[in-house]
Amino acid sequence: MKNTFRGGVHPAGHKELTRESPLRLFDPKGEMVFPLQQHIGKPAKPIVKKNDPVLVGQRIAEADGFVSAHVYSSCSGTVKAIEKRRTVTGLMQDCIVIDNDGAFTPAADFTRRESAEALTGDEIIQRVQDAGIVGLGGAGFPTHVKLKPKHPDQIRYLIVNGAECEPYLTCNDQLMRQYAPEIIEGTELVLRLLPGAEAVVAIENNKPEAIAAMKKAAEGHARITVLPMVTKYPQGGERSLIYAIAGVNFPITQLPADVGCLVDNVGTLYAIQRAVLYREPLFTHCFTLTGEAAANPGNFIVRDGTSFAELVEASGGLKVNVRKAMVGGPMMGLTIGSLDAPIQKQNNGLTLLAEDPVEKAEKVATSCLHCGRCSAVCPAGLVPQLMAEAAELGNLERYEKKLYGLECIQCGSCTYICPARRPLTQTFKQAKAEIMAARKREGGGQK
Repeated sequence: MKNTFRGGVHPAGHKELTRESPLRLFDPKGEMVFPLQQHIGKPAKPIVKKNDPVLVGQRIAEADGFVSAHVYSSCSGTVKAIEKRRTVTGLMQDCIVIDNDGAFTPAADFTRRESAEALTGDEIIQRVQDAGIVGLGGAGFPTHVKLKPKHPDQIRYLIVNGAECEPYLTCNDQLMRQYAPEIIEGTELVLRLLPGAEAVVAIENNKPEAIAAMKKAAEGHARITVLPMVTKYPQGGERSLIYAIAGVNFPITQLPADVGCLVDNVGTLYAIQRAVLYREPLFTHCFTLTGEAAANPGNFIVRDGTSFAELVEASGGLKVNVRKAMVGGPMMGLTIGSLDAPIQKQNNGLTLLAEDPVEKAEKVATSCLHCGRCSAVCPAGLVPQLMAEAAELGNLERYEKKLYGLECIQCGSCTYICPARRPLTQTFKQAKAEIMAARKREGGGQK
């Protein structure tokens, strides 16, 4: 078992802005907006209507199929509308809008703990599904689907992702420091579904307090190991972790379960613990507000549906003008054009930058220097130089079939290291979008 992967880069962490900021619950005062699509798969279907009263933890939209997830209200109040609102993607999407009464009256007693000893594996998964839990590390894949691999007895590793390698973000660090026993309990619940697996809690070694807390909580749990990882980006990427722990490379056409692994974020496992032992649905999660433009960066427990703008304003507003706002961190985050959008389940941070690195790079970009640095740092073992050349020439067949361009995880390592300041990752995102659009036109879908 290794503790790192091939390639990677070492961007400035900037974690000192929030590293020592404990998680604290933020209760918004404004209206709450709940997109029906907060997960990979089909959007949820509303089960409330205008003027209906709602409570905290009340289901307001139901999953529409197996690969979908329920949506729960994080406030009490009245349904104001079911209409299209702008979300973090910049698109107008169907949302449930709730007038928040500020009382946060719960729909049930989520403080009452139940025993899980007699629960079957199917009952554990059902509680996870009922809670509307999705992966809290980024993509938002419905967790109940991930917990039902085709051959559960062939899973060798449950990888608990506490790496948090993205610059600026520290909410998972604080979650592990403050809620380590709960994360370990969630891990044990998942291990009950995987009879042949051992759990490895992967944490970058720049988080000594989190490592110590998780090691203490894991004492006496024979199937759980805490593994300090080399601090290197993208250490927390799913495929990077699988290579570091299981020693396996696998093509994008395969799932982690196909190579004997399941990967879950520490926040997801905390949510599983709450769902199974307290029947608490997912309506809050950890979140970092950070960046040099933020007046008071910090870590929060945010309620899903909270406006980014309200959180920023309540935290003291801006110190300087924002040149770039990103949902997530600067390497893999999504640039957001307006803060007037709701925080969704899978959003783990907002980074407010006083300078736009892309804007700066565009001013000094040159032609490719053929230095090979992009290939040296690519964690997928690709040749970004040639991929960019093929994409720019419109030779998408070569990009996909000869250069394996769809294996790109879009981590941004090549763009970061490029001395010519070429927009490599952006080029690859565009190439993938064009390939997927062509497949859709041809009726083939994504294979």
